[in-house]
Amino acid sequence: MRQYTSGNLVIHPANSADPDVVVEVTPDAAGWDTINFRVRRLAAGRTWSFETTGHELALVVLAGTVDVDSSRGRWEGLGRRANVFAGLPFALYLSRNTALTVKAVSDAEFAVAWVEADQDFAPRLVTPAQVDVEIRGGDNATRQINRMLPPGFPCQRLVVVEVYTPGGNWSSYPPHKHDVHRVAPDGTLAQADLDEIYYYKIDRPEGYALQRIYTDAESPLEAAGYPIDAVVTARNDDVVLIPEGYHPVSSPVGYTTYYLNVLAGSAQSLAAQDDPRFAWVKDSYRSQDPRVPVYDLSAK
Repeated sequence: MRQYTSGNLVIHPANSADPDVVVEVTPDAAGWDTINFRVRRLAAGRTWSFETTGHELALVVLAGTVDVDSSRGRWEGLGRRANVFAGLPFALYLSRNTALTVKAVSDAEFAVAWVEADQDFAPRLVTPAQVDVEIRGGDNATRQINRMLPPGFPCQRLVVVEVYTPGGNWSSYPPHKHDVHRVAPDGTLAQADLDEIYYYKIDRPEGYALQRIYTDAESPLEAAGYPIDAVVTARNDDVVLIPEGYHPVSSPVGYTTYYLNVLAGSAQSLAAQDDPRFAWVKDSYRSQDPRVPVYDLSAK
């Protein structure tokens, strides 16, 4: 186990020797054995090739358009939005032992996440029309959730969603956690043990978000003498690691915060526990913020 601090919970961009990689997360850097993550930019006409070997993989187009040619199929014209604030995403799921090549049709940016797996599933393209959009919370805890690989998606371990938080609002709030695997007396999953990343974009270049990560006595890290209580500043293209603990986010006034969530762990689930000190807030909402959804969904 390691001691996590505000310094090592954030992975900043330009941390790769590959000039096309915006930012990357390896299990060694994160201190876990689950999520690998990269964001990559490709100029029009350029390609990137990869083999999933013993991993399942999700690709999310952040901007521009790409074609994907793989040993399990070919998909053309993935991507519609100019940036993450301009529309819904395309996402592609590929199983183990798949060779793939991504070609940029236009200048493009995309994220890939992969985790070890021991089961095979059919490849699946998720188009904007198939993305489930949820407006969650209320008052200044209203946010937009785009579900691409939600719980129940036909894969083994990956969960992938996007979240938009308008300026002055909070998300992942009330604070929740998923750091132990616990089954309720009725047999349902009460909480899954999940590692998670938040990959950030802010709609203006000088913007930032604040995120608190803190554990409680139930946390394996805290029980081992490595508690977390940190507040981090997340800027464009930063990745915040959530190895354990509660992890609320605040978006400063005037800025819309986007983050791509990737989770993996003991179940393909989002089963979580709210911090009981703050759970009452859910019963206090009077309305939802009219600024979400943050873009027109009529063409979905």
